[in-house]
Amino acid sequence: MNAEQRWNASGYAEHAHFVPALGQPVLDLLNPQPGERILDLGCGDGVLSEKLIALGANLVGVDSSPDMIEAARKRRVDARLMDATGLSFDHEFDAVFSNAALHWVKNDPDAVIAGVSRALKPGGRFVGEFGGHGCVAAITVALMTALERRGVENPASAIPWYFATVEDYQSRLFKGGFEVEYIALIPRPTPLPTGMRGWLQTFAIPFSGLLPERDRDAFLDDAVELLRPVLCDEKGNWTADYTRLRFAARTSASPAS
Repeated sequence: MNAEQRWNASGYAEHAHFVPALGQPVLDLLNPQPGERILDLGCGDGVLSEKLIALGANLVGVDSSPDMIEAARKRRVDARLMDATGLSFDHEFDAVFSNAALHWVKNDPDAVIAGVSRALKPGGRFVGEFGGHGCVAAITVALMTALERRGVENPASAIPWYFATVEDYQSRLFKGGFEVEYIALIPRPTPLPTGMRGWLQTFAIPFSGLLPERDRDAFLDDAVELLRPVLCDEKGNWTADYTRLRFAARTSASPAS
């Protein structure tokens, strides 16, 4: 029993505009150069793609959400509908960049890494950031508890995210043919512009989707109240317990034989 995450570009812009806004450190790690051909993997609505284009990149964005692709194209991004586990590029990019997307690929992260390796030229860079081990731990526990209260068995099966440890992802990159130049797990408590309810409405669809529609509002209210003592301050401001895994890796400078 599972429910898939669904994306709505306007809702994302309202409730989660902090995601691209907090992407500058990983852009700095990428250090894009004018004229480089860069793949934005999981480009979303194209906000960070736009920044890369403004820096002189020859950019292609890919995402698995038609709504996000449409939003990115409105920003004049060359955005293409494509799943991260099925990249079709062949040694044509100087760098692959990804922000806040790879934790949504829970079932086959190695397929993503293999596709990125194929997409890169020899010596190409893979630079990204996504949710790391311990990310939204309190939020996840609250969602599972609220599901259990409604008779859902094995609520952990609803967890849609792959939150890797440094050791796990570094090993996967190495096995995929990459030399890891930098990797770190970074705690990043993140203020929520529309509160916890807005965050849950945007990102917790795999949990709420397990319930009949008539029960979903009460479910979200329950999760919010479970979280209030630990993630809401005395002024009513909400913070999500984010942890990020940030990395920079590079393929071999010699073409594979």
